[in-house]
Order: sequence, then structure tokens, then C-alpha cells
Amino acid sequence: MTGARGARYKEGRSTLATQTATPKILESTLDKALARIQENPDWPDLTIDDPKLASTLNRLLVCSEYAADILFRYPVLLSELIADGRMHRPLRAAELDPIFLAARPENETESQFLRRLRLFRHRELLRIIWRDTAGWSGCAETLNELSALADTCLRAAFERSSAELQHRHGVPRDESGDQVDFIVVAMGKLGGAELNFSSDVDLVFIYSDAGETDGQRALSNEEYFRRLTQHFIGLLSNKTADGFVYRVDARLRPFGDSGPLAVSVDAFENYLVQHGRNWERYAWVKARVINPWAGTHDFYADILRPFVYRRYLDFGVFASLREMKSMIEREGRAAENRENVKLGPGGIREIEFIVQTLQLVRGGTDRNLRQRSLMPALEQIGRDGLIDQPTMEGLAEAYYFLRDLENRLQMIADRQTHELPTDELDRARLVLAMNCLDWHELYAEISKRRDIVKSSFDEILRHERGIDSAVEGSPHPELAPIIDNGFADPDAVREKLASLQSGPNYTRMDEISRQRLDRLVPGLLAACAGAANQLQALGRTLRVIETICRRSAYIALLNENTVALERLVNICGRSDFLARQVASHPLLLDELLDQRIFSAAPSEADLKSDLHQRLAGVQPDDIEQRFEALRNFQQAAVFRVAVADLSGTMPLMKVSDRLTQIGELVLTAAIDMSWTELLERHGKPFCMLDGKAHEVGFAVAGYGKLGGLELGYNSDLDIVFMHDSSGEAQQTNGDRPLDNAMFFARLAQRVTHILTMPTPSGPLYEVDTRLRPSGNSGLLVTSLVALETYQQNQAWTWEHQAMLRARAVAGTPAVCEAFEELRVRTLLEYVRRDTLQGEVIKMRQRMRDELNKSTAEQFDIKHGCGGVIDIEFLVQYLVLLNAPQTPGLLQWSDNIRQLETLRQAHILDAGEEEKLADIYRLYRERMHLLSLGGEPRLVSDGDFQAERAFVIDLWSQYLTTS
Repeated sequence: MTGARGARYKEGRSTLATQTATPKILESTLDKALARIQENPDWPDLTIDDPKLASTLNRLLVCSEYAADILFRYPVLLSELIADGRMHRPLRAAELDPIFLAARPENETESQFLRRLRLFRHRELLRIIWRDTAGWSGCAETLNELSALADTCLRAAFERSSAELQHRHGVPRDESGDQVDFIVVAMGKLGGAELNFSSDVDLVFIYSDAGETDGQRALSNEEYFRRLTQHFIGLLSNKTADGFVYRVDARLRPFGDSGPLAVSVDAFENYLVQHGRNWERYAWVKARVINPWAGTHDFYADILRPFVYRRYLDFGVFASLREMKSMIEREGRAAENRENVKLGPGGIREIEFIVQTLQLVRGGTDRNLRQRSLMPALEQIGRDGLIDQPTMEGLAEAYYFLRDLENRLQMIADRQTHELPTDELDRARLVLAMNCLDWHELYAEISKRRDIVKSSFDEILRHERGIDSAVEGSPHPELAPIIDNGFADPDAVREKLASLQSGPNYTRMDEISRQRLDRLVPGLLAACAGAANQLQALGRTLRVIETICRRSAYIALLNENTVALERLVNICGRSDFLARQVASHPLLLDELLDQRIFSAAPSEADLKSDLHQRLAGVQPDDIEQRFEALRNFQQAAVFRVAVADLSGTMPLMKVSDRLTQIGELVLTAAIDMSWTELLERHGKPFCMLDGKAHEVGFAVAGYGKLGGLELGYNSDLDIVFMHDSSGEAQQTNGDRPLDNAMFFARLAQRVTHILTMPTPSGPLYEVDTRLRPSGNSGLLVTSLVALETYQQNQAWTWEHQAMLRARAVAGTPAVCEAFEELRVRTLLEYVRRDTLQGEVIKMRQRMRDELNKSTAEQFDIKHGCGGVIDIEFLVQYLVLLNAPQTPGLLQWSDNIRQLETLRQAHILDAGEEEKLADIYRLYRERMHLLSLGGEPRLVSDGDFQAERAFVIDLWSQYLTTS
């Protein structure tokens, strides 16, 4: 090499020499590579006046022996890449497919195809190495490009094999004569679009149906696709003078090496159902169909998803994955793998195991975890709080670092190696490729990342043990100190354990479930021993365990996550309400895995997002599953609020706000589900007004605690259904039209059914519709016109009091607005103020006579004299009495803000309002705590003496009676 070209490369080599701590070795390697290239008379003059090009080329020549060899053998490839401008941007398969297709000559022979495919791979790998060497692409982009290249090569090989086999035997067809499809499923890193530089491609081959080909030399589809697969693999794997394309590994197919190379979809599904094992679920997480097939969506949705992702939290899978983890650990400890960046301790496979394990366990309930690629799944795991953010970020950084290291290691010679080099030359190459100063710096960086991975990997599975021996009186050595020294009453502990063991659920457990429960007990006892109220915590937690013990996946959850167990004991010890919630709805155990549950209260946006995500994962026409998703949302949301309430992270008013918002979201979803169902059958409701058709709306008004934004944990929903249909020709517009009154009656019935449907944990809500006009004797759904007529002419004073606490909570916005206008009009114009005081006093006395549970020893916080109802009635009376002079009093439906408006209107002085509001909050806080503890709203008669006296005095002042 002489003249300007030689000088230009000298400049590049000088640049290289400043970038490495081992210049002599690399300079010698570069000189040899340049001398070899110089031997080829076809080597083009590409340097022109671009020192960066020369520098990158020099760096590539020393870092990749494979690239240097390709440039020597096929010098035209580099000029082609530079000439068409494809070096400077990533290429996807959608671009690579037509590039390969455009280069196909007419009547191409198989040998010509083999050469063209191999040269195509060499050229694209050279482009990818160049971009990586120049720093133009990051790790994720490189992995995507390597996967896109493989996709294109595989599709090209399939098209060639398919054409060849059809020429010989005809088109494969099913019994109906339709063409049968061949499906190539990419597994492993190719399936996840994260292939490394010199990887095998893991493939599974499937065809859509049985039958035979339609050619003169007909074959059964089974034989045809066997031959097609063999031919396809040969096109990729056979070595020619130009090398090979990919080594194909088909051992992940049903029955492995002993199974047929290609199986029908039906046979594949039967295999998964009858023989599929947990390690295969792990493998199929990344499965991706890479050739066009109309049945791809159904294949994923109907066959793969149910096999890989169970509908529930699948902690039972840990037993099998523990074996995989042990195998990974054994391989990592083996001397031959200690310097293996994939299999060694803290290697790539451990990161994959962490992520895919959490995907398998939780992907059935969290569709966002159903990712093929590792990094999106890891990021979602972080967002879900399954691992903390610093750990997630550490794993992500380690993953990209180790994958870069793996690629640059394999780029040296295009060998499928993961071993760190031992010879000085390859170490120098790797140091330069990884932008480090020397081998010691690079090895320290590698060790740092591996330590991060290993510490996370060690946490993913744990081993626990022990129950029967604790009950039988000869406990394991570690149990005796816990029971005898950890508890104030060891005999009571053994008695509770014995009661569990003799219970029907325990005696019917299978062996695996019993073993899991046995492992759980030591940790359970230790957690309860540390609780403030030991026996209460143990008793309530055992009640949960007894309920779920035959569903071993839940026991596995607690075994595998000691934090979840500790949190369960915590909430059981402090709240009977929460213990009963978990016992009746074990899916709530999932919530205990979220580290934010005790520290971050759910916001309204969180609740809306959660419900949307749950419903989005269910087909709109799958009514049963949509109801199940709604039920799971309501249970989980109330549970989260209760935990936040108990933990002191959410004040009382916010607790009521969130519980009310949950009720409103559930109501809205129930209306949407019911409306959609009726709409499909009967069409939309319309009415004729002034000769024009108007679409009719529907809404629900909330009364009482729902209307007053004060919903509690066990509150009923007091609701009234209403519509704005009026005039003539009130009817739906579907093929099976209904009178609007009948349509809305069915809609209300359907909504009520969804809310009150019996479940193992009870209904979503008890619903009370007696506040509608004429109560139980009135229509279930009322028109706004009829509602106003009733309020004006027939409503009792107590119904006007109820209207003061009402507001539209769900439904058509126009109807909601019309109801609010009706409400204000009613309270301003239709209240009989001349008899108001007497009616309020009479209704209060009647409620006290019927509902007050106070005794000489106990005070009923809600109905007792000076209690919650007295405050509410006092406020309602003052608002109704003064509303005509001060309409602003009607702005709010909740008691606290109504009190504020009374102070602002100078009806109550500031001291009265502030003290009454404080007492009201104090009462409600105590009622919340009693409800969480599963206790009635009764306290000692000595409690709240001053507060009760103040309320009674104020009542006497404004209502002239005690």
C-alpha cells in the first residue's frame, strides 16, 4: 500500500495508538491486516480525505479478526455499504427483506442462492460491526439489527425451500382444499429480538393443519413439512466456501430430539396441555412467529398465552424454577464457566432468569409483563414495584454492558463464545472495543456488573421449612425457641396450629401443598412472635392460611416472599377487616408484594389507570371475565386504601374520597358493561320532541354516604336510577326495539345485578334503591320529569334531607347536569320550611328509637345522643332552612363543606363550625378504626363525653329539644 492511501491509514493508526494501553500488540495486528488487504487487487480506494473513516476502519481491523477476513475476501462489500449510505442508520427487517429480494437473479440456482444469502449476511454483519465500532449504535439497537438480519435470512430461506418443495410435491392442503401454512417460531434471544452476534437460532416449526399436497408426487402434510424443515435448515446451516448463515437449534420442539421436526397446530396444543412443563413455559415467554401467518394472533391468544401465563398469580411455578436456578448456580460455579459472561456467576443468564421468573409468576394478572424482549419487561417490573428502582436500573445497566461485552467478544472471530479471553492479543482487542484503558480496568467493570446481578439473583428464590413437627410436640430445633421463647402463651400457639392441622382444608391437602405449608410455618411463627398482639396476629393469619391452604400457589407466594408474609401478619394483627378481605379474596396477596403499599396511598389517577388496565386485558364480549376484572379491581382498590388508612399515610377525608371514587368507578364500569350488552340487542334509546328524534341519556344519583363523599368500608350504595326520556315515540332504534322505560328498567336491573352478584367474598356492594320516588312501590328507574314532580308534590321532609346529600355520580353528562339543576331547584323551592323543624326532630327521634344501640355502659357513635346522626341532622336543618336566602349553601353534598358554608354565611360562628367539624372527624376516625378491626361502632360510655355534650347543646340551641 503506497502513496496517499498508505499515508491516510498511517494517520488512522496513529489515532489508534493513543486509544489503547497495549499499542504494540494492536499495531502489529493492524500492520498484518493492512498488509493482507493490500494483497487483494480489488481493494477499493475509500479513504479519500476522511480520517474518521480510516480511524474507524483501523479500529475495526484490530478488534474483529472476522471483519478483517471478510474485507480481505470480499472487498467490494465495504464500498457497497459506504456508497448506498446505509452505514449511518439502523435497518429493520422491513427494509432488509426488499434489499435481499432485489438482488435475486432470474432462474437462480440453489448454489447461487446459498452464496447470495451468505454474502448478504457477511455484508450486514460488517455494517453492524462498523456501526458498533464507530459508536453510532447502542447495545439495544445492535441487538435489534442482528435480530432483523436473522429474520430476513430465515424468511428468505423459507421462501426458497417452500418453492423447491412445492415444485416437487405440490401445495400442502387441508381436507377442505385450503392451503396449509408453515409457521416458523423464533425462540430465545431471536424471539425477543435481542440476538447476539454469533448466536444459534432456536426455532420451532409448526404447520396449520393435517392433509396432503396436491402435486403428482403427493405427500402427507406431515412428511412434506418434515422435508421442508430439513431443506430449510440445510440452506442456513450447511457450510460452503462462503461459510454458513446460522446454526439452527430445533430442540425446543415438542418431545425434543425424539419428536418430529414439524408438528401441526393441534398436535402442538395437545402437547402443551398434556406434557408441557414449567421450564417450557419459561422458554415460550419469548416465542415469536417470524413469517407471515393469518393465524398468528389466535396462536398467541388461544394457545401460547394460556400455557405461559396463568390467569392467577402463579407462585407455584417457583418449585420448578428453583430447580432451574440450582442448575444455573451449579453451572456458574463450575470451573469451566467462572469466566463465562453468559453462564458464570452474575452472568447474562441470571438476569434473564430474574426477569422471566417474575414474568411467569405475575404475567397472568399483569398483561404489561407479557413482553418478549427482556428490557421492556425489566422496566415494567420496576414500574410495578416488584424490584426497587435502583436494583432495576443496576440490572438494566449490567445487562447492556454484558451484552455489549458478549457481542464484541464474538465479533473477534465470529465464534459462539462467552468466555473471557486469556491470551494477551484478544484481551487487548476487547479492551479497545469496550473503551477501557487496560485489562485490569475492564475486568473490574465486568466484576462490578456481575456482583450486582448475582446479589439480585440470590434474592429471587428462598428456601423455608416446617409445620407438622411443631404441632406434634417435637419441633425442629429452630421452632422450639420461636414457640417457647417468642410467645407469651406457647400452649395457645400450639393449640392454634393443632386446630389448623385438624381442619378439613388441611386434611384434604395434597402432598405438594402440605410440604409448602410445612415450609411456611417457621417464618409465620417468627413474624407473629414479633407482632404487638401476637395471638391475635397468629389467629387471624391462620384463618387466612386455612382458607387458602389447598390453593398451593398462594402458600408458595408466601414461602417465596418473606416480605409479603411479614406484611400479611402485620395487617392481620391490626385489622380483622383486612384479614377477612384476604381470606375471602386471596388475590389480594398480590398487593402485599408492592413495596409502596404501606408508604404510598393510591391516587384517583392510580385507581382509574388500574381499572382501565384490568378491563383492557379482557375481550369486550367476555362478560364473565369483565365482571371478574371489575371485582378484582374493587377488592384490590379497597384493600390498598384500608392499608394506607391503617398505616397513617392517608387522612380520614382522603380515605372517604378514595372509597367513594372506587364506588363511582365501579358504578360507571357496570353501566358501561350493561349499556353495551343492551345496545347490541336493542339499539339506542330515542324520543320524539317537537317532531325531532333526540338520543336519550341515563344516569345514577348517589345519596347518603356515596352522595356525601363519605363512603366507608362496608357502606351500602344508596342510588337512584334516572333518564331524560320524554315526549312521544320513546323507543330504541335496534332490530329488536324496546320501549325506553323497559330498556332503562333492564339496564338498571343489570347494573344492580353486577353490583350485588354473590361471590365467595360477598357482593361488590349492597345496593339500596329505596330513595327513589315512592320507595319500593315506585318504578326502579324514574324520568327527570317524574322525579321533579314527585319532589314538588309528594316528597317528605326526610326525602328533601336526603336530596341535600345527593349528587349525580355516573352516567350521561347531560342527565347528570340536569339532575344537579333539579336538586338545587327542589331544595330552594319545594321544601316546606313551615314544618321543617318539627319534621326533622320527629325523624331524628324515630331513628334513635329504632337504631340506637347505646346502653348504660356503651355509646353508639353513629346513632347515640350527641353522635354522628345528630350532627348531620343539625347541618341539614340549618342548610335547608337558610338556602333561599343563601343559595350557596347548596353547592356541596358533604357534611364538612356544608359546615364551612354555614360559617361563611354567618349562620354558625367560627368556633361552633370548627369544633363541630373536629368532632365529626373524630367520630368518623373512630368508626373507621372499629370497622377495620371488625368491631361494632360502640365505645365505652365514658368516651367522647365533652364532644357529645357540645353536640347536644348545639342541637338544643337550634332545634329547641334534647
